[in-house]
Amino acid sequence: MSRSLLVGVFFLGGLLAVMSRHDATSAAPPAAAQAKDVKDKDKDKTVKNIPIRWPEPIKLTLVAKNDEELSSLTEMVSTINKLSEAKWKENQIVPSNYASDYEFIRRASLDIIGRIAKPEEIREFLKDPKETRRSKLINRLLDSDEYPKHWADLWANWLLGRSGVFGRGKYHEWLATWLEDQFSQNKPYSSLVKSLLTASGENDDTDKGGAAVNFILAHVGENVPPDHRSEEGYFQMVPLTSRITRLFLGTQVQCAQCHDHPFYSNIKQEHFWGVNAFLRQVKPSFTQAPQMGRMMTYNKLTLQDDENVAKSSLVYYEKRNGVILTARPEFLPSNSEERHGAALPPGAQGRQRREMLAEFIINHPQFPRAIVNRMWGVFFGRGFVNPIDDFNDQNQPSNPELLDELAAKFKHYNYDLKRLIRWICNSNPYNLSYVANRTNDKPEHEALFSRMIMKAMSPEQLFESIVTAAKLEKAESKDGKKALRDQWLGALITNFGDDEGNEVNFNGTVVQALMMMNGKDINDAISRPNGAVALAIRNRTEAAAIHELYLTALNRPPTPKEYRTILSQFRLLDPRIGMNDYRNPNRRYEDLFWALLNSNEFILNH
Repeated sequence: MSRSLLVGVFFLGGLLAVMSRHDATSAAPPAAAQAKDVKDKDKDKTVKNIPIRWPEPIKLTLVAKNDEELSSLTEMVSTINKLSEAKWKENQIVPSNYASDYEFIRRASLDIIGRIAKPEEIREFLKDPKETRRSKLINRLLDSDEYPKHWADLWANWLLGRSGVFGRGKYHEWLATWLEDQFSQNKPYSSLVKSLLTASGENDDTDKGGAAVNFILAHVGENVPPDHRSEEGYFQMVPLTSRITRLFLGTQVQCAQCHDHPFYSNIKQEHFWGVNAFLRQVKPSFTQAPQMGRMMTYNKLTLQDDENVAKSSLVYYEKRNGVILTARPEFLPSNSEERHGAALPPGAQGRQRREMLAEFIINHPQFPRAIVNRMWGVFFGRGFVNPIDDFNDQNQPSNPELLDELAAKFKHYNYDLKRLIRWICNSNPYNLSYVANRTNDKPEHEALFSRMIMKAMSPEQLFESIVTAAKLEKAESKDGKKALRDQWLGALITNFGDDEGNEVNFNGTVVQALMMMNGKDINDAISRPNGAVALAIRNRTEAAAIHELYLTALNRPPTPKEYRTILSQFRLLDPRIGMNDYRNPNRRYEDLFWALLNSNEFILNH
């Protein structure tokens, strides 16, 4: 088959795609997933001539379900806007212009429900009055069934990772099912965390909350030798100790396992083992942590507390000089002035210890700050503190006033995650364009959120977006889609995390690009008789079909230049001039759609 050049469509100064999908196996992967290259080209070609002036304010009217919600929404959106603007002026930064409605619906859909928008959703969105359409969209997305599912996926990955026995398969599914129920009920974040830390029972019990035990079961670490169990418990619980403080307090204490923390003046080695001591009466149903095998059967597991071990609550640890010391259950200090944190009351045994640990975590001043920073990072590509789980004396927030205000109000409104998302997504920073200007185009400017940071889709977002664009949800049964999803993610995700539970942000890779180009599933989906391409061109003119394919894949119409380029390429591919590969009149549209799905613009959340 001869090579055929499909189209050279420009986005952000870079080629969208320059090959036929049938030539993908012999071509280099697109530079697609490298956001930095896109930004550099954008900066070179576009930014230099942009006049530096503050963007014209857009009239956005906030919409809420009742007066109380509207009042808090108005207050907090105003707070975010004012404190952000103050930082911009302090640093002599002019914010980027506001994102278009097309950019906004795609961005909000990816961030809130984990997929791109559908053409019919875009058309409905544009029917709403311009002043209220964005706020109404945010409410619709939060009220949809896809919101709890997407956030359950996110949290299951944060809690368990994406690899290993608990990072995939039944254990991961059981926890995600339980999490989905929590998010569908909009349970307070504090309640969710308490359940994760105190749950007991069978790990497949998604109704009564037993599935929450998968979090603890996944991170028990090395087993304690049998002759030491009466004093030290069943497992060392070192990975769980680190994971708890990172996830729920944004504090990395793992290095304090062996020595005093180098970046926290008040976190000593005794504090790591003090937190660890709360967990030593946990008793899993296994004596050796499950390992991923070729024939993994995912046997049902249980978790209880055994009051007959570690009764003294002492944990033995070794200093670098070889001296053996003991630590009692004691939590981290609340501030830099404190030497000791809250201690376990005398006589507390069994599950009481984990319940006290949960209370100490939830009441710690870092608890609301950590989750606000994490949530901000989801929507902006980075937190006020970055990495999002590494608050320390040498890594201060880029806007501490805003972080503290959001944390205080989040706690005041009973840790309501939906409310926090509404505050963030209705704010001016979230509504800004990704296109930089001369005052905010440096990497160090990203911490002030004067423009949207481009983010590569996560593997889950990419899969759901391809399913949405190709309209595979109409072709696949629930089980069929699950099998396809498992196959896709299993092939795409490798080497996530490490033995210390570090969180690894997924960025688009060559592997991702090659899978996109060479995937038989993608080509089959594009060519389906009732797929996206067939539906887009049915009863439509050539121009209208191109418009529909763009709306389906990129959530925007093509620019006039893109129209002209595509139409000129279509003329070259006309079978009447001897292009035998294109005797099927649908092929040109299929190749165009394939190119759109393999573009920078599709893979990036901007």
